[in-house]
Amino acid sequence: MIIERLCQEHRNIETLLAVLERELEIFDRGDRPDYDVIRTIINYFEVYPDLYHHPLEDLVFAKFKIRDPAAAAKVGNLTLEHQKGAERLRRAAQAVDGVLAGREILRQDVDTIVRDFIEHERRHIMMEDRDFFPAALKALEPQDWTEIASTLISRKDPLFSEVAEKRFYALRAHILQSEQEAEAGRH
Repeated sequence: MIIERLCQEHRNIETLLAVLERELEIFDRGDRPDYDVIRTIINYFEVYPDLYHHPLEDLVFAKFKIRDPAAAAKVGNLTLEHQKGAERLRRAAQAVDGVLAGREILRQDVDTIVRDFIEHERRHIMMEDRDFFPAALKALEPQDWTEIASTLISRKDPLFSEVAEKRFYALRAHILQSEQEAEAGRH
């Protein structure tokens, strides 16, 4: 249940990264992307992954390190990875805010900073899906999962749940429209 939730959250994050990448391509062409969408995606990353997703992964990882230290060592330092991701997100947010404030920032610099965030997030998710989650499933005992579940804050995802927060309504509509357009393009 916990790993399934984390995997679903990864799929949701990948959707947001794809939307962010499409908006960045518009920016790279010299056109005006939807800055509201970009800012809302950044806001989502500032809220949900750092406050709910990563702490849950950290709980699983802490139990995993106890059960199988050698396998955990192969996964690496998950907490440090999450901190580096948060720093990349801060740089991306500052770059976008700089553009919105009219500061002189090279288009290429903005592109490099935002792409760095997107690429590292994708690699991080791939590593967790491929290495961390299967190893944790193998190593952890039923009581470990029960303990982790008992510490969980029952918090719905503010964007991808049926009770999406108002500040994410426009982004949710944008994602659904993008998915419909992509689906129509495949027919």
